[in-house]
Amino acid sequence: MTKIIDGKEISKIIRSEQKVKVELLKKNTGITPGLAVVLVGEDPASQAYVRSKRRACKNMGILSRDYNFPPSITELELLKLISELNADAEIHGILVQLPLPKHINENMVLLSISPDKDVDGFHPQSLGKLVIGMETFFSCTPFGIIKLLEYSDIDIEGKHVCIVGRSNIVGKPMANLLLRKDKTGNATVTICHSKTKDISFHTKQADIVIAAIGKPEFITAEMIKEDAIVIDVGINRVENSEAERGYILVGDVDFKEVSKKTSFITPVPGGVGPMTITMLMYNTILSATRYSERKRLGK
Repeated sequence: MTKIIDGKEISKIIRSEQKVKVELLKKNTGITPGLAVVLVGEDPASQAYVRSKRRACKNMGILSRDYNFPPSITELELLKLISELNADAEIHGILVQLPLPKHINENMVLLSISPDKDVDGFHPQSLGKLVIGMETFFSCTPFGIIKLLEYSDIDIEGKHVCIVGRSNIVGKPMANLLLRKDKTGNATVTICHSKTKDISFHTKQADIVIAAIGKPEFITAEMIKEDAIVIDVGINRVENSEAERGYILVGDVDFKEVSKKTSFITPVPGGVGPMTITMLMYNTILSATRYSERKRLGK
């Protein structure tokens, strides 16, 4: 019988554990973890995401600062703000909501964030440390997936994991997390993408399939083996005239049919999604803890 991996419930457990760490940090060091979120433009999805982050910070006792700018902001103005946040002792995490307007170089902006405050885990230094196994910030969505598997008592070691999608946000960091010499790693990893000749050939061999390709219900029941574990990262709006909002949210997996074959599967919504913000909070608290240690040592 298929078990549904409840991302909302696991997220609540982790947030509760991390809230205790926030309280202890405040009590023992006087430091309150602080997160700065920078939003450029008025994209509704980005605005909703930022609101969710603000609520999470409030519930966990984390200082939250929002910086909202019109699309006309210049790259120089944005870089100046990030420089100020890098130097701000109250801020331990900086998140710039992507995408940015076309006239702003996203890579330049990401590079300008101090690696010590890169709680999104997108800085090349963070990703490079991940690849060679050093301590660093892990990208939030892949890190959230690792936690979903861990809290569901799913052993990753020795498993064949097929990741469908090679983005810098999910696919690539996910592969490197799974390859770590760690109790939540040591997997054999295959990455499929838009140029892969026969994706189903690879997915049908995998013990765990992670779908992050951005195509509604792309993974079908015929593409996985019996008792596989399926993690659905996708969240796609599909028009539906019967829905109140005129659309429904579906993942990259045909949940109805695929769930008949799996041992574990994540739903959409309510699976991976809640974990992304939770791990952002986790990284912000971790950053504040590291800052308190550097401060204690006079570094």
